[in-house]
Parts: sequence; structure tokens; C-alpha cells
Amino acid sequence: MNTTVSKAMFEQAKKLMPGGVNSPVRAFNAVKRNPLFINHAKGSKIYDEDNNEFIDYVCSWGPGILGHAHPQVIEAVQKACLNGLTFGAPTKKEVEIAELINELMPSMEMLRLVSSGTEAVMSAVRAARGFTGRDMIVKFKGCYHGHSDGLLVKSGSGLLSNAVPDSAGVPKGYTDYTLIAEYNNKDSVSQLFDTYGDKIACVVVEPVAANMGVVLPEKDFLPFLRKITENNNSLLIFDEVITGFRLSLGGAQEYFNVKPDLTTLGKIVGGGMPVGAYGGRKDIMSTVSPLGSVYQAGTLSGNPVAVTAGIETLNILKANPSLYTQIDQKAAQIEKAFKASHAKVYVNRIGSLMSAFFTNEPVVDYNSAISSNTNNFTQYFCHMLESGIYIAPSQFEAMFISAAHSNEDIEKTCKTILAFE
Repeated sequence: MNTTVSKAMFEQAKKLMPGGVNSPVRAFNAVKRNPLFINHAKGSKIYDEDNNEFIDYVCSWGPGILGHAHPQVIEAVQKACLNGLTFGAPTKKEVEIAELINELMPSMEMLRLVSSGTEAVMSAVRAARGFTGRDMIVKFKGCYHGHSDGLLVKSGSGLLSNAVPDSAGVPKGYTDYTLIAEYNNKDSVSQLFDTYGDKIACVVVEPVAANMGVVLPEKDFLPFLRKITENNNSLLIFDEVITGFRLSLGGAQEYFNVKPDLTTLGKIVGGGMPVGAYGGRKDIMSTVSPLGSVYQAGTLSGNPVAVTAGIETLNILKANPSLYTQIDQKAAQIEKAFKASHAKVYVNRIGSLMSAFFTNEPVVDYNSAISSNTNNFTQYFCHMLESGIYIAPSQFEAMFISAAHSNEDIEKTCKTILAFE
């Protein structure tokens, strides 16, 4: 596989951008390779600057549930561009997408559009604090909610310790009110509420963890979070940036039948464009400016071009609910290939989200996820890439299956997995 152009572009990029990339995982450091520079994409395929073709299972880290450059989405975006790129003023399309989100996720009675998942979660947490008058929040080890200061943390030496910053440049004071629990560990949550219950504004969780690899919630975990937050007059925030409109039309909250107080969205809601949203109960969202005293703003929030891509994508999914069954079946074939292979892997899958961990032990939380053999993953990644299959360059990211993946794509992927030892 020739990567001459990508290599040259990476050398140039490193002179201008930190690490040569605009997001760290793109650097391929975890798999000890140089990144590929992508030129274009169509359907299930991406093509790099050296014109290598790959079956794509990154799907722009989740938004590409319909595949790349869906003609209906592209046509709508092109038409929207002709009307102007941004106005900094209300538009009809903002109302249209808000109505559509509310229809698909009724728990989002009132919502606000933003431009990224990070911004959505940061704003939802602020609204929760403003509504409850409390400062502390609970997050889970291994769950990622964007890079805002108060959420970019890891646990301290003890379970009940306040978090310490997980990044240089984040003052400890920003994380003093962030408490860390263990995903799928109800006791860890109970202990925090026993100690800080009347000070906890909210619990924020990925209903399906997808940033330590895919880790499914145990059967009673999400209902437990719903109950303990209600009992302590705290709020439950579902970070559905990844799971929203991917697990089902109504996201993880519909899939698991657990209703959060607030929800954050990104990825698919923008149809490949930078869009995020947060929302929930009307009484909570009424605290947001200009109705209330919780301030949040954004010049490009509700950008008409980006919102158009989201509207078209959601309408396609709404009109074709059988797509979810089809994608699930494709993902199940890949899961079966992993389990039949000679590689020592443990597979977690739910719908079109999947991770193969290079370990023999069940992966149920952060600690079991990081026990995976990352050297074996690197070998697997290189095997797949050299075979024309593009997967996330990290053991701790998800594999995304899209409606555009053909039977031939799935068959080739399964054969390539079976050939890896």
C-alpha cells in the first residue's frame, strides 16, 4: 500500500498543527503508524490522497449512519448553501429540527442547538447546576463527555475522592466538584450519594459507554441511576452524542426505556455537519437564558447549512426504520466472525456499535477494558488496514456499521478478520 502523499502531508502538517492533527486520536500514535490523509468518501468507502480505497468503519466517529455523501443529504445542503451560510438570526429550519428531535425523543421537551457534543454536555451540566442550585456532579471513569474543563478528569486515590485534572492546563479548582464513580458499579454511585447526596446536581453518563471501547450497561444499571437521582432530587443526564439515533430512532433512552431529565446529542443529529443539542424537561430548560439566569450562547448555533444536513438525515431514518434491523444484522455477522477467529478477543456489541477487545475476560468497565493487549490490537489494526479496511486507530474506540455497508463489504471484512491470528 503506497502512502507517499499522506506521509508528505503529515510532515507538513506537523509544522503547523500540534502533532500534525486537529484531534489527537487521528495521529495514529496508538498504532505506531502515520495517519492517512483522506481525499474523499462515498457510501461505505473512503479514499486517501494516494488513492487507496478502504471500507470505512470509523464513519467519522459515528455520524455516518447512512454512509458518506448520501445524495439526498448532499443535495439539500447544496441548496441551503445558496441561501447563505450563516445569519446569526433565527431560521425556520431551527424550529423544524427542534420539532423533529422532540418527536423522536419526547423527553427533550425543550432544547437548545449548539455546535458540538462537548458544548452540549458542558451546557447541560451548567443547566443542571443552575436548576438544582447544587455544584457537584458525578461522572463515570472511562466515560468521555468532551474536553470541557470540569469533565476532563480521572479519579483520585479513593473512590470518594474528588477528581484531579486529566489534562495540563486545567486548574484543580475546575474539577473539585466532579466526583468519579465506576461504570456498572452501583455501590460506587451509592457511596457518593451517601456522602454528598444533597450537594450533587446531576449524574452524567453515556448510557452505552463508547469511549473506552463499547461497554454495555448491565441490565439494572440505568434504572438504578434513574431511581437514585430521583430519590436525591438530582438530575440524570444521558450523553447520547454517540448513541442518539444510532441504537434506535429514540436513542438509548428508547432502547432501554429509561427517561433522563436532560439529554445531549451530537454526531448523527448533524448528519455529518457540526451540530449538537441539549435539552430535556421544560422546567429545567426554562432556566436557560433568555428565559432564565443560566447563560449559554453561540454565534453559529443552529447554523442553517448544518441543521439542513441533520434534518435530512433524521427524516431518512424516520422514513426507513428497517435500516436499524439491516445494520444490526450486518454487525452481527462481523461479531460472529470475531468469535470464530483464532484471535483472543472479547466482543461487545449493541446494534451497530461494536468493539473487539484483545482479552479473554469480559469487559464491563474501565478497568477490564484497559486490561486489553494493545500490542495485539496494533497488529490487528495493521492487518485490517493493509487489507483495505479502515477501523479506529485505538483499542478504546468503537467500530461503526452503516446502512451503506454492502453484503460484499461485510463478507470481505469477515474473511479478513478470520485470516488474522
